[in-house]
Amino acid sequence: MADPQTQSPEDRPVGKRVSALRALWPYMVPYKLNMFAAGFALVFTAMVSLTLPIAAGQIVDAFGVSSDDIERHFTTMLTIAVLLAFGTAFRYYLVTRLGERVVADIRKAVFKRMIGMSPAFYERIMTGEVLSRITTDTTLILSVIGSSASIALRNILLFIGGVILMLMTSVKMSIMVLWPIPVVLFPIIFLGRRVRSLSRENQDLIAESSGGASEQLLSAQTVQAFTHEDLSRVKFDEVTEQSYRSARRRIITRAFLTAIVIFMVFAAIVLFLRMGSQDVTAGVITEGGLVQFLIYTIMVGGAVAALSEVWGELQRAAGATERLVELLTMEDSVQDPVDPLPVPSPVKGALTFDSVQFSYPSRPDISALAGVDLAIEPGETVALVGPSGAGKSTIIQMVQRFYDPQEGAVLLDGVDLRYMLRTDFRQHIALVPQDPVIFAETARENIRFGRPDATDAEVEEAAKAAAAHDFLIALPDGYESYVGERGVMLSGGQKQRIAIARAILRDAPVLLLDEATSALDAESEYAVQRAVEDLAKTRTTLIVAHRLATVKKADRIIVFDKGRIVAQGTHDSLVAQGGLYARLARLQFTEGLAAE
Repeated sequence: MADPQTQSPEDRPVGKRVSALRALWPYMVPYKLNMFAAGFALVFTAMVSLTLPIAAGQIVDAFGVSSDDIERHFTTMLTIAVLLAFGTAFRYYLVTRLGERVVADIRKAVFKRMIGMSPAFYERIMTGEVLSRITTDTTLILSVIGSSASIALRNILLFIGGVILMLMTSVKMSIMVLWPIPVVLFPIIFLGRRVRSLSRENQDLIAESSGGASEQLLSAQTVQAFTHEDLSRVKFDEVTEQSYRSARRRIITRAFLTAIVIFMVFAAIVLFLRMGSQDVTAGVITEGGLVQFLIYTIMVGGAVAALSEVWGELQRAAGATERLVELLTMEDSVQDPVDPLPVPSPVKGALTFDSVQFSYPSRPDISALAGVDLAIEPGETVALVGPSGAGKSTIIQMVQRFYDPQEGAVLLDGVDLRYMLRTDFRQHIALVPQDPVIFAETARENIRFGRPDATDAEVEEAAKAAAAHDFLIALPDGYESYVGERGVMLSGGQKQRIAIARAILRDAPVLLLDEATSALDAESEYAVQRAVEDLAKTRTTLIVAHRLATVKKADRIIVFDKGRIVAQGTHDSLVAQGGLYARLARLQFTEGLAAE
């Protein structure tokens, strides 16, 4: 079976039944009292609405008979109108509040699920598409719970009640009016399937469009730097136009469905009026009875027409529900154990790779790590070097259990990472990534991300240790300066220093540095290097770096090539051995040697 994350919009399965909406029930159960009250208000307003035609018929029959009766009937109608107004307002409040509450819970559930998914999941689905499902699809569900479902139930009650009262008024005229209903239901069911299919296709295309737009906008500087604006616009326009064409097909189908329903309903009404006028002339029914029957006919016809409209909305919401349920039920390749082991206390920081074999899910035929055996002692500083794609950053990701090995195990203090909760052992790991992530927050909160309970003084101490204090206090609002989405207001070196300050503040026994100083100038790098050296004295440190100053001072250097460890030792011993490290040292580390 094809992976739903990788299928194109045309390939994805469409909802076959509105029963897909049953998946919403678990989110509605906690609000049974609200649903009961809304249901009561719904039934009450429907019953009040059904009494209006009776009052109207009595008024017509009272013409020319008794003015007192007319006044009494008008007072009754006014009372009915007041009850209907307040009942409808109460129903609207309850139903709309229920819809907003349920959709808020669904959005939280989806985000809670998505934020914990491993990087393997996001190799196959765009974050923009996930966001589209959280926003666009939940908006469709909101329209159903907060409006369409209520309208559907109300019209069902009006339809049933109206038919019963029509039959009580005149069986013959009821048969004349009601016979087209089975004929009307056929196109509703048949064309409804087409509407549902087109709705799902349209929603998938909107998600694809949103995903592409999100990616392009988040990389706007790169797009502009390579003058890729026109190509990006063309690509976005193509997907948007596909979405429009899909929506247009859905609209045409629904318009055709609406035309059929309205014609059949009102054709029946015209035939009824012809028969009714003859019955009034013959004295079979009174003028008031005819008016009463006419209003019931309009109610029933309006209910059928409304249900045909609501059916389309239910179809769209069914597709949206399927897409959200798809996210909520997707299996992650990395799972927490059912009965987790506790993290060793205290965490010493010993890391072990035991015959680790690993390939990325998107590249299953290429080994990122091929039988890696590596033991790192507590407090040891280990540098990982090698050409691009050799497996260095993969080691960093495996330590955090972003992926699980296909064979072998990764252990922290002798405990397999797969046997512990990810949130538990990751609290003892600090990371400085090659591409630092800066949030759309203040500089202070970006550093405090490393330890949310840190005081302002501790944040500033970490910034000083990372050589970030001086540039931060020079910002317009100092530490309270807003740094923009993805740190757009900061230089690459400034972002990296904030990321280092964040790791310093975390004060974890395991420190991971993935090209942590690559964007720093020489002076800043020297200051940061001293901070890193101080940190490394009391914790296990893994360093991915290409700079000689960092690598030379490591306790041990591990040389990777094509996912394998090909050499290890100190800088001097590896240079003396020759081979890959010596070549890298000449080409990348020591400009003086390269010049000789």
